[in-house]
Amino acid sequence: MDAWTGHDVPTLPGSLERSPLRLYDTARESAQPSTPAGSASMYVCGITPYDATHLGHAATMITFDLVNRMWRDTGLDVRYVQNVTDIDDPLLERAARDGEDWIVLAMRETALFREDMEALRIIPPAHYVGAVESIPAIVTHVQELVSRGAAYRLEDGTGDVYFSLSAAPRFGYESHLSREEMLVLSAERGGDPDREGKRDPLDPLLWRGAREGEPVWDGGDLGPGRPGWHIECAAIALGLLGDTIDVQGGGNDLLYPHHECSAAHAEVLTGAEPFAAHYVHAGMIGLNGAKMSKSRGNLVFVSRLRGDGVDPMALRLGLLSGHYRTDRDWTDEVLKTGQQRLARWREAAAVASGPSGAGLLGAVREALADDLDTPGALALVDAWADAALIGAGDDTSAPELMVRTVDALLGVRL
Repeated sequence: MDAWTGHDVPTLPGSLERSPLRLYDTARESAQPSTPAGSASMYVCGITPYDATHLGHAATMITFDLVNRMWRDTGLDVRYVQNVTDIDDPLLERAARDGEDWIVLAMRETALFREDMEALRIIPPAHYVGAVESIPAIVTHVQELVSRGAAYRLEDGTGDVYFSLSAAPRFGYESHLSREEMLVLSAERGGDPDREGKRDPLDPLLWRGAREGEPVWDGGDLGPGRPGWHIECAAIALGLLGDTIDVQGGGNDLLYPHHECSAAHAEVLTGAEPFAAHYVHAGMIGLNGAKMSKSRGNLVFVSRLRGDGVDPMALRLGLLSGHYRTDRDWTDEVLKTGQQRLARWREAAAVASGPSGAGLLGAVREALADDLDTPGALALVDAWADAALIGAGDDTSAPELMVRTVDALLGVRL
C-alpha cells in the first residue's frame, strides 16, 4: 500500500549538539531518554478506514510526526511503519449499514486519510501497510502460537482461535490496569470477555473463523477466516522492524487492550522483552467539553475543515497548542488562536532582522526534547515574533532560520 507524498524537511545547524529526546513511557510511568543508536524504529497504529480523518486522528499523527522530526534532527535514520486496519468489524458494519462494498469504502477513506496527512505535512512512513496484505504473515504467526501451546481453537465449531494469556506472565505491565478494569475496557473496545469456551475471559482473538456473508482468507491449518486486530500490528511490526522497537505509538484509547495485547503477542513469539522501549500514547480530542466520538455524532473532520478553507497549518498549530498526553478540547477559540498565531508568525518571518535565530532554535529544541513540550515551543516562537515585529534584534539571518526551525521541528510551513 502506498503512503502519501512527503515534503523536504530543512536541515538545521548544530543538530548533534542538543539534548536527547525524552518521552513518557506508559509502562515505566515516567519520561525516559530515547537514545537509539544509528537508527530509530517506530510503529504507529493507523486508521480503520470506515470514516474520514477526524481531529483525534490528526492529533495522534502530529504527535508521532514530532518524534520523527526530533529524531531526524539528531541525524538518526528513522524506520517508521504505520498500518491500516482495512479489514475489521467496524469497517464491515459501516459498509453493511450504508449498503456499500467494504473494499470500496476502505479504499476511499484511506485515500482521504492520505490527502489529510499530506495537507498537515506529516512525514510519511517508510512502510504503510494494510492488514489484508499482511494476512500470510499473520497466519504464520498464529500457527506458531498454536504450535507452542500459546493459542487454542474454541471447541464450538466456529474455527475461532484465541491467544492464551497464561503464555504471557507479564501481561499488564504496560497499562498497569487491574483485572476488573481490563474486563470493562475489553468489552468496550472490541473484546469479547463474555464469550463462552474461552480459557480466560481476557484472552484476545487471533483468527476469526469463516462466517456467512463475511470475507475470508486461506488460513492454512487454521481454516478459512480473517485476522484478529492485535496480531495484525504484532505481525507487521515484527516483519518490518524486528523483535524490538524504540516506540510503539497511538492514542491512549489503544493502550488497552490493543497495545497490551499486540506487545504480548510479539514478546511470546520472539522471547524479546519489552517489545518497545517506549509505549507512547497521545491524549483524546474532545469538542466543546464532550468526548468526540462517532457514537455521539460530533466528530470534526479534517477534510471538512479544509473544504471550508481552513489553512491546515492553523489546524496543526491549534492541535500543537496543548500537550500531546493531555485529553483536551477543540473549540472555535482554539482554531481562532491557531489562525492568529499562524498569521503573526508569517508576518514576523518577513521582517529584515530579529533576535538571535540560533537562540530560538536551541530553545525550541530543548522544549521539544522535554517530552514534546509544544506549548512551551509555541510560546518561544511567539516571543521571538513579538520582538521581531517591534524591531528588536539585529540578526539578519534570524527570520530565515526561524522559518526553517518552525518547518523542520514543528512541521509548520510559513
